[in-house]
Amino acid sequence: MKRFFKVFFISLICFSLIITGGLYWLNGNLTDGSADASDIFKILGNDKDSRINVLVLGLENSRSDTIMVVSYDTKNKTGDVISIPRDTYVDRDGFVNSGNNKINSVYTVKGIEGLSEIILNITGIKIDKYVTIDYDGVRAAVDALGGVEVDVPFHMRYTDPYSNPPLDIDIPPGKQLIKGNRAMEFLRFRKTNYAGYSGYSNGDLGRIEAQQGFVKAAIKKALSIKLPLVVKEVYPYLDTDFSLSEATSLAMGSIGLSIENVNFHTLPGSTQTRNGLSFYILDYLAIKDLMYSILNIE
Repeated sequence: MKRFFKVFFISLICFSLIITGGLYWLNGNLTDGSADASDIFKILGNDKDSRINVLVLGLENSRSDTIMVVSYDTKNKTGDVISIPRDTYVDRDGFVNSGNNKINSVYTVKGIEGLSEIILNITGIKIDKYVTIDYDGVRAAVDALGGVEVDVPFHMRYTDPYSNPPLDIDIPPGKQLIKGNRAMEFLRFRKTNYAGYSGYSNGDLGRIEAQQGFVKAAIKKALSIKLPLVVKEVYPYLDTDFSLSEATSLAMGSIGLSIENVNFHTLPGSTQTRNGLSFYILDYLAIKDLMYSILNIE
């Protein structure tokens, strides 16, 4: 029975954690199975709703390189993954059109609470829980999966000797199985700095689309293998505020979830250059329509 609960917990939570390449591993014993799926909302202090919202961050050193919100409806067993471009412009006291106005800089200064507050202001979604993972965790997850098959749209070429660690991306186009450092390079690639090579025509939005395609392929593969092995490899790299009781109760509501019921979105907006910097300027009317659609509000 304990193995049963482990597998279904992972099946539920993996669709959010694997966004940044990670799967969650529970240390210790699970409950005896008496928990009800609705317990998660009582624990979270929100027993009137069937939806839980998880902030998932992929960290590059102290900055949030990948920002996604996973909203899971336990009643209808559907999930929505909302990508927030790292260059999204946000108002911050004392800054105008500077690098500190990019949303990926917020976590460094204000942490999870500060970033969650900004996301609430942008989307109206209140963050219930969070998960963070760094590049080493992503690499461990992909390697534990045995790699992920992707279709590389063009020859990805880029170098940055000053990056930590240094980057030397050289990935040929076409369908291929990628893992280890190459998987990380694929996820991080945005544009080229080599003559004769190309990047995403729509910049960071192209990168997000590639990441989402990678996620879908990774989820399908993760759900088809022995998940505990994958999760065990990734656990040391995760930071989350899910407790054991919350995770177990949430697991009880995961039965019936499939990748076909998980929808991927990107916050609507457009790219602008301000003060020599590239920003993603949000379209708040379109965001309102998107949120109403996700939350099924007339």
